[in-house]
Amino acid sequence: MSIVFKKRKLDDTPYEACAVFDVNNDGIPDIVSGAYWYEGPDYVKRHKICDVAGVEAGKVGYYHDDFSDYPLDVDGDGYMDIITGSYFADTLRWRRNPGPAGGEWATLDIEASANIETIRYFDIDGCGTPEIFPNTPGGPQVFYKLICDQHGKGTGKFQKVVIHEEKSGHGLGFADINGDGRTDIVLTGGWLEQPEDPMKGPWTFHPEFSLGSASIPILGYDVNEDGLCDLIVGQAHDYGLHWYEQAIAQDGTRSWIKHDIDLTVSQYHDLQLVDLDNDGELELVAGKRYRAHNTDPGTEDPVGIYYFKIKNGTFEKYTIDYGAAGEASGNGIYMWIEDLTGNGYLDIVAPGKEGLFLFENLGKKE
Repeated sequence: MSIVFKKRKLDDTPYEACAVFDVNNDGIPDIVSGAYWYEGPDYVKRHKICDVAGVEAGKVGYYHDDFSDYPLDVDGDGYMDIITGSYFADTLRWRRNPGPAGGEWATLDIEASANIETIRYFDIDGCGTPEIFPNTPGGPQVFYKLICDQHGKGTGKFQKVVIHEEKSGHGLGFADINGDGRTDIVLTGGWLEQPEDPMKGPWTFHPEFSLGSASIPILGYDVNEDGLCDLIVGQAHDYGLHWYEQAIAQDGTRSWIKHDIDLTVSQYHDLQLVDLDNDGELELVAGKRYRAHNTDPGTEDPVGIYYFKIKNGTFEKYTIDYGAAGEASGNGIYMWIEDLTGNGYLDIVAPGKEGLFLFENLGKKE
């Protein structure tokens, strides 16, 4: 039995990131993408957030400078703000939710940075609030911690922590590689071992693999159920989706064995592991990012979104959507998966240069 999805195109806007959260505190989740938010529960009414700059980047194409739309109450006023980042302006930013006053959102700089490919979020210190991890291929790996007051509310300020001084490379993920109960940071050229205190370090770098133009995120998962954490990696700017099997020799030496999942799709930039069919097992959701670069292999191929039943490493592929960009959808640089309809199944919000799409999960059908 496959999972059935009902597709709806919400907008033709070309933004490549999205999020789901309650923007106006009415108890109903809304969809945010780029310059707009879409009011739930039907997501028809569109509200302006702010202008988002468009950038012509030579041969690699036209972009809008918004590479994340993550919800975080930065200033502690009870309304969710947005964390975003700029590749072209080299800046980590947040947008202030105006709350009941309404109107456009002010955009404030957190800090200048190296070019931000996109951003991921993880509560690395167990404080209850996720830290901000930009993927900056040409810069060091850092994260930013929201500074909260004595009541646990955001103050609008952040603490920067540098965990790797060398260039990060294209790719970022979170996984407990060595099974010590601490989440490590995975980069394209190796992994950073989390110390006892992630805020103080030092983080030890283990250059054990080379993952290419790796997806963001790189996923950690025990694919073959042998008790070791493996890696699932898309090629963000080429063809290919793979998993890397972790192997431990008798002398304790670690090695990684590369296995193909799918070689027919290019620009697997964003991946997620979720239980789409409520069977208690995680599925891999992935898709083609439309025009990640105009110069990537497979740029002109049709777009699509897929899910894979992992099945101990066999990775059985199912198609959610496929076709010409605009009629069909890829999954941009940051899709969002959440139950929006209340039927108990996870839905998929898919942004991209081809438009913003919602795939309502109707469950398994014969």
